Amino acid sequence: MADAKVIPFDEDRPRRRMPRRVRSVPAAGQVEQEPAAQETVAPAPEAAPAERGDGWDRRIAGGLAFLRRRVTGEYEVDDFGYDKELTDQVLMSLMRPLYDKYFRVEVKGIENIPAKGGALIVANHSGTLPLDGLMLQVAVHDHHPAERHLRLLAADLVFMLPVVNELARKAGHTLACAEDAQRLLEAGELVGVMPEGFKGIGKPFGDRYKLQRFGRGGFVSTALRAGTPIVPCSIVGAEEIYPMVGNAKTLARLLGIPYFPITPTFPWLGPLGAVPLPTKWTIQFGEPIPTDGYAAEAAEDPMLMFNLTDQVREQIQHTLYKLLVQRRSVFF
Repeated sequence: MADAKVIPFDEDRPRRRMPRRVRSVPAAGQVEQEPAAQETVAPAPEAAPAERGDGWDRRIAGGLAFLRRRVTGEYEVDDFGYDKELTDQVLMSLMRPLYDKYFRVEVKGIENIPAKGGALIVANHSGTLPLDGLMLQVAVHDHHPAERHLRLLAADLVFMLPVVNELARKAGHTLACAEDAQRLLEAGELVGVMPEGFKGIGKPFGDRYKLQRFGRGGFVSTALRAGTPIVPCSIVGAEEIYPMVGNAKTLARLLGIPYFPITPTFPWLGPLGAVPLPTKWTIQFGEPIPTDGYAAEAAEDPMLMFNLTDQVREQIQHTLYKLLVQRRSVFF
């Protein structure tokens, strides 16, 4: 946000005292002469107020105040551990260069996300590492007119990792369970879910952009109970950041992780192999599917959940194919 400039009002300016005109009295016998026309002299332009630095002083002051609140604990988190101030000022700022400069994300259909109230955003999942969820969070916040925050539902593994667990909670993410999702939706939050889970993010490169199974439709049941719309979302570009050409399953079992990816650069190049390829991304939000017109017991109807789940999946898949046809190149 640009720094505000202080503009002084007229009553705050020092008033310049005008010189008094002294009228001379003519002596006896003299004729009073008309005073000569006074020459109009344009007032000298008043000096502009001194610029108060280039904004760095205010940034430093804001940063020091932020650190003070961190040290003294004078900041707020919600019941899920979400820290809005930390997310806006630190986490978003760290992800934004990757979003703007590296992946150059293009966003379409942002108007399909409601301006207020709860909504469930359902997206495809890919990329070996879950960078697509983070980029989706930045896309919603930076492009939506209301700067809404997306609360992602994450797998158990995310909250088992020491540092990742704390950062995920601070960024507003929570466990992918129906209870937490329903609480957030009923509170008017935007909730994001990627039903493919590890099947989507860990699929081989040959199956890119082919949606995996969407589970048992639990996200549809949650949206029906909360009466919130479902917004399908298609992400193109994440599939190619880590082309997964193999999976060391034995090593994955030893480490207790769903898969151990083998890519053209990892693990052969060591830490350098973890650098993602700079692909060009497109995120498109589809037309919302309303759920408030169904009866309360609709959430228990398995056939309805199957039909709605299939409808969401087909809409995402169709949009993926359309975006792939329109794409000029993987990198441009």
